[in-house]
Amino acid sequence: MIRVLGSAAGGGFPQWNCGCPNCRGVRDGSLRATARSQESVAVGTEGASSYIVLNCSPEIRAQIESFPGLHPRGPRHSPIAAILLTNGDLDHCLGLLSLRESHPLVVYATEPVQRGFTRDNVLYRTLERFPGQMTWRLLKPGREEEIVGVDGKPTGLTAEAVIVPGKAPVHLEQSRPADPEDSVGFLIRESGSRRLAYFSGVGAVTADVRQALAGADAVFFDGTFWSGDELPALGLGTKRAEDMAHVPIGGPTGSLAQLAGLRAGRRIYIHLNNTNPLLRDDSPERQAVGAAGWEVAWDGMEVRL
Repeated sequence: MIRVLGSAAGGGFPQWNCGCPNCRGVRDGSLRATARSQESVAVGTEGASSYIVLNCSPEIRAQIESFPGLHPRGPRHSPIAAILLTNGDLDHCLGLLSLRESHPLVVYATEPVQRGFTRDNVLYRTLERFPGQMTWRLLKPGREEEIVGVDGKPTGLTAEAVIVPGKAPVHLEQSRPADPEDSVGFLIRESGSRRLAYFSGVGAVTADVRQALAGADAVFFDGTFWSGDELPALGLGTKRAEDMAHVPIGGPTGSLAQLAGLRAGRRIYIHLNNTNPLLRDDSPERQAVGAAGWEVAWDGMEVRL
């Protein structure tokens, strides 16, 4: 079972400092849209008593409270068996610091992501209060790994990291060159059969990306921007979607067109930026993705494989 804890891009929707038409409209109720927190997803086997969490957003505490499946079942307990990080962007890993209350955590990530979070990070010490508070398990792209929880027991899920076109996190861009393993998607399998393809940040639709998505029972894909010039067109910056390692959805070279022939089960856009017209329930863009067989993630959405 898959539970969407958060479905928006960094900053959430509405974004705290944004007065774009989408953010204004959802605040004053004039827009048919639903507020969303920053992207994070819980995945568990059928009838599971524990879950793995894909990306740990700054809003993880409220997201845990929103889903009874993640509530503690004892004086000191958490059903979160492990956390997997697709990259080192702050909206994907900052929530780890909110889980500092003397509870062991297991985090799966590639080496550059682990290094970027721990090296020269004085705040990381709050996750080193006792031996074993934080256990990192490094993922090597292209290799399927059994996900083992905090208790050392298998979760019944495996994960394979797939390299995707990306870039270094903004806070590391000036300190080191980009690494191919800075950004990955995940292929999550249950008992070697049902398969989730989770690719929430993708800079381009490559042959490797297409191959990874093909045949999945559910696909979550990068829905950050509808168009490449979305931010410049609204006067909200100069960077295009591609500059931020996000393939736009619309247009002849967008993901909707490039994945038109994708053979997969449910196909869902996630990680929506606050400017994306897909956030509007009645927008032409929402109608277009619906007609193409795609859905738009929302906080609380549940998908069963």
